[in-house]
Order: sequence, then structure tokens, then C-alpha cells
Amino acid sequence: MTHFLDDILRQPEELQRAFDYLCGAGKDTLQTSAAAVRKARHVYLTGIGSSWHAALSVAPIFYRAANPVHMVDAGELLQFGTLPPAAIVIVISRSGRSAEVVNLLAKARESGAVVIGISNSPSGALAQEAQIAMVVPTKPDHAISVNTYSTLAAAAGALASETVTSFDVTLAASLVASVAETERRIAHWRRQIADSDWVACSKVTYFLGRGGALGSCHEARLLWEEGAKSPATALGTGSFRHGPQEMVTPDVRFGLWIDALRMREQDLSVARDLRRLGASVMLIGQDLPERGGDLVFQIPSIAPDWQFLIDILPAQLAAEHLSRLQGVDCDSFRSCSYVVDGEFGLMNEEVAMRTEKD
Repeated sequence: MTHFLDDILRQPEELQRAFDYLCGAGKDTLQTSAAAVRKARHVYLTGIGSSWHAALSVAPIFYRAANPVHMVDAGELLQFGTLPPAAIVIVISRSGRSAEVVNLLAKARESGAVVIGISNSPSGALAQEAQIAMVVPTKPDHAISVNTYSTLAAAAGALASETVTSFDVTLAASLVASVAETERRIAHWRRQIADSDWVACSKVTYFLGRGGALGSCHEARLLWEEGAKSPATALGTGSFRHGPQEMVTPDVRFGLWIDALRMREQDLSVARDLRRLGASVMLIGQDLPERGGDLVFQIPSIAPDWQFLIDILPAQLAAEHLSRLQGVDCDSFRSCSYVVDGEFGLMNEEVAMRTEKD
């Protein structure tokens, strides 16, 4: 078993622990954070890498309750943004030590902004320097962010819910139940993947989603790149319909996330048309038509706006399977650091030196 797969399989346990924290030891911090967000005139929601995808997943919870947030990638906010005084900056980062995050903390201090940090590491700069720090207890992943992605998404979602209505034990219990049902479906999903030719080597892959699933499809794209070492693309489903569909050929694979309530029939029709054009389609969602795609993952019912919590798991399993099909090591990075703590180049120093010797 790969470390990647082991991390995927222990996800339900880690999510249970995250919700225990959010309803227990972290409850006061969660309420303090939400109160600060409600009072602020300007609220920024940011992160980088998989943490940015977690931000994309939870933003709709703020939006649909008329609590707008400025969505800016941490690197872009650092270099091109000016923070108003007394702004709230919600920063998501598993390690709290990424270069962009550390430098953004200094920028926030200079501007007089208040930082709410959501992290997995109590020793990282984010947890140490944020005015309000939510540190979600999670066993670190071996390499690719799996549990450190989903638990931070859960915490950010809890903050959004607490801000706009409330995040209480009833909601937490329903989410835990959905996660438990998801765990029971994993074995079946793995058999589906093994029996399907949708996961195939050397194929162009596009991931499409809306709302909270926009974060899931971008995270899937990153899993393809980090785990299977294979290029992929992620887009909003609506944006894809305005021109990019001209590249569709029978060699292309598509992964579509279908929301339980919004744009459901419209997006299922996108899947139908993609198949008519010869493309192979994977669908992820609730109560989907079994023949709606070449590979269909039925996820359990879950609270509105929270589908992102579990709809990434089939894509994680598929990425791990593809890495083995392609004969690549999903448990190590060829050039990237586990924590990108500098802003120059692509390779960490050890890899760069080895490359120069070769």
C-alpha cells in the first residue's frame, strides 16, 4: 500500500477528530473568529496550494448568506494587494510556514489587519503570529496533502457556518454521519476505479465544478500533478462552456462534480454532450443517474453547501490508482519541497544540487 493511499483511508478518522476539536477545545476560538468576521467591513479569505482550494470550497457558504469575502490567492494578495486597516484576513495553511504566508503575516501587521489563522501546525509562523489561531489537530500526511487538506477545509467551513448562522453539535453530527457513510463506500469506489478505463495513462484530463466543488476540482487537478505526475486542468463548469469546449476530442477525460441542488440538470446535460463528442466522463455527486457517465461515484447525502467535505475522496483514490498505472512514485516529490519556504525557482536546494551533478 502506498503512503498516499494510507493517508486517504484514514481520512474519516481525522475528520472525526477535527469535528471533535471544533465542537470542543476549539469552540471558543471558532466563536471568537466568527464574531470578528461579522464585525469587519473587509474580509479576505486566502491560502496557497491545496489550502487555497479549501478556501474556494467554503467561500459559497459566506456568499449565499450575503457575507461577502475577498477571495485572493496568498501569493497574489502578498504582491499585488493593499490591505485596508482593521481588515480581517483569514489565512489557511497546513504548516503555516509557506513563504507567501509568512510574508503575508508581516504585511498584515504593517497594515493593521487582523489575521485569523487556520492551520495544522502549532509551531508554524501562522499559529504563532496570528491574532486568532485555530490549530486543527491532524496527523501529518506523508507527502501529498490529504488529511491536512480536508481537516482545514472542515475548519474553514465551520468558521463560515458560524459566521452566517451557527456551527453547532447538530450540524457537526450530521457531517460526521456523512463521513462515516463515505468510509463505507470506499471499497466499492476502489473496485469501480479498478474496473474502469476512465483512469488511463497519458490522457488529457479536465476537471469541472461549481460552487464548493470548484475547490474540489482544483484539488483533483493538483492530485493528478503531484501524485500521478500528470498534467491536468481545472475550470468552472460555466467557464468551460464559453469557448474551451472546442478542444474536446475522444482522447480527453473529464471529471465533473454535480451539485445536489444548483445547476444539476444543466451540468448533467454538459456530461451528456461531452460523451456525444466522444470524451470519457467521470461524475461525482449525490443521486446521480448510473448511466450518466463512464465512471459514476455516488456520494452520500450531506448538509447543503458541505458536499466538498466528501466529494474529493473519489478523486483522491483515482489519482493514487493512476500513479500506480503510470509506474510513478506518488509518495515522494521529484522537485518540490514539502513546505515551499522560499520564493525563488522550482527546486529545493537538495534536488537542485543533485540535478547539477547529473
